[in-house]
This record gives sequence, structure tokens and C-alpha cells, in this order.
Amino acid sequence: MMEALALEKKAERDAELRERLLQLKKERNAIILAHYYQRDEIQEVADFRGDSFLLAQKAAQTDADTIVFCGVHFMGESAKILAPNKTVIIPDERAGCPMADMVNVDGLRRLKEKHPNAKVVTYINSSADVKAETDICCTSANAVKVIQSVDSDEIIWVPDKNLGHYVQQHTDKKMIIWEGYCNTHDMLTVKDVFEMKAKYPNAQFVVHPECRPEVVALGDFVGSTTAIIKYCKESDCQEFIVGTEDGTGYQLRKDSPDKSFHFASKYLVCPNMKVNNLKKLVNCLETMKPQIYVPPAVADRARVSLERMLEVSSS
Repeated sequence: MMEALALEKKAERDAELRERLLQLKKERNAIILAHYYQRDEIQEVADFRGDSFLLAQKAAQTDADTIVFCGVHFMGESAKILAPNKTVIIPDERAGCPMADMVNVDGLRRLKEKHPNAKVVTYINSSADVKAETDICCTSANAVKVIQSVDSDEIIWVPDKNLGHYVQQHTDKKMIIWEGYCNTHDMLTVKDVFEMKAKYPNAQFVVHPECRPEVVALGDFVGSTTAIIKYCKESDCQEFIVGTEDGTGYQLRKDSPDKSFHFASKYLVCPNMKVNNLKKLVNCLETMKPQIYVPPAVADRARVSLERMLEVSSS
């Protein structure tokens, strides 16, 4: 009884918050961009849901005055870099990315000095400062295409070693790979996958290339978050074991309500993505804080690497 009452009250509060959100969006001429790893309640109210690449494109193209980026900090930075005249706010400035923090400017500069003929390809999951030291950015969706487009046989790849290993299988170029990784995806083990396959023998295993190489090798399909969602929607298979962050379940279930999705581990949850919630989303539009700021000198250099990525992907 108490539990039902609590759920009813929460539903009432959420309805009030959604109503206030619509009002604030009009007042601020705001657009809400939400990453696929956000809580369901955020994805429900977003104008656009997507992976890092799609959301970067939307940020670059929007007519809105205010961009509310529901994701982690580096995503808000990318939006600000691509739309410098817009106000970019995020629901919680503590939403960081441990992988992005694993690469630093000094270390990258030393690596560039050591390999003067190499071009730097940086995964979009990185800070503005690192992007400013980069020749071209990429996402998991376009990484192979970006690598092939680079006019060099030697690539410095930062920061994700697992995605770097996957890309390396699809290119003849020499790759110098930084030792970073995504804490969430890297947790998934071969043991986890085998246990799930034994439990759901008819399910296909779809996996993100940020997972460990030995886990990726078990995949029936390997791809970015967007590619996984598309594959599951179009596949004749009715059951899937999913090897990526559990927020993806919202779009998977929305696209394919008759199919079954089992996440490969209960630990496939990014705590940083999940710090945002509906209340914080409304609050950031009320106060217009916290705002994302990128120093102009850094933004100008980082913008080149992001725009090159967008050019390659549209070609």
C-alpha cells in the first residue's frame, strides 16, 4: 500500500516537472539533447536521443538559443565548441567521464614528439583540451572511416585501448594506442557472456567495441550504440544479450516492444550518466546553470578536429 502511494506521488511530481519543463523550453528557446545512456525519465522528454556523434551534429545544426545536454561533461563541451554562440547547460556538472580523464595534454604532447609523423585521432570521449591537440576526432560509429581518411600511415589513438584494438583489426595503419578504457564497458567479462548465453541459448549477443577484445570476439554483432539499436530493430532474431550500457534499453524496447533484451551484466551502468535526473534537468533550465565554458583559444583548435570528423562522416 505504502509503495503504491509513493509511486503515485512520484508520478504526480514527474508530471508537474514535465509540465514545467515544457514551459521553460519555450521561455528559453531550448532544445534537450539526451545520450542513450541517460535515465528513461530524461530520454522520455528529450527532443533528440542519440550517441555522441548524432548529438554533436544536432548541436551544430540547431536554431535553439539554449542547448541542454543530458550526458557527461565532454559532450557538453563538444556542443559548446560546435555552437559557440549558444548557451550550453548540463543538469549536473559532476557528470564526468573517467575514460576522458585517463588522457592528459602533457602525455599526449610527449607522444606526439616521439612520433612526429603520426596523426592524432581522438575518440570524442575526451576533454576539449585534448581535442585541441588532435588532428581529427571520431566516434565508435565512424572510427574506421575516420582512420582510413587520415593522410598518414601512423596513427596516435587516444584514449580507449579497447576501441583502438577493434579499429586496428580494420586497418593496415600502424596504431600507437593510449591505455585508457571505459570503466563500465571494461567490466564485462567472457564469463559473464558465457553465463548469459547458457541462460538464453536462442539470444544473439550484440556488443559495443569499448568492451574488452576477448568479449567483442564473442559478438554476433559488434557496433556503436546506434548501430546496435538499428541492428536489433531490423533483425529477425527475437532475443538479445546486450553488451553495452543499460540506458540503451529505453530505445531498444521502444523500437522493438515484442523482442526481449537481457543486459550481459548488472554492472553495465555508468554512474556518471545516471547522476542526471528530471528534477535536475528542470532546475538547470530554471537557473541556466551550470553553463559549459570552453576558453576560445582551446575551442578554436578543438573545433577543427570535430569539424573534420563531421566532414568525413557526411562524405
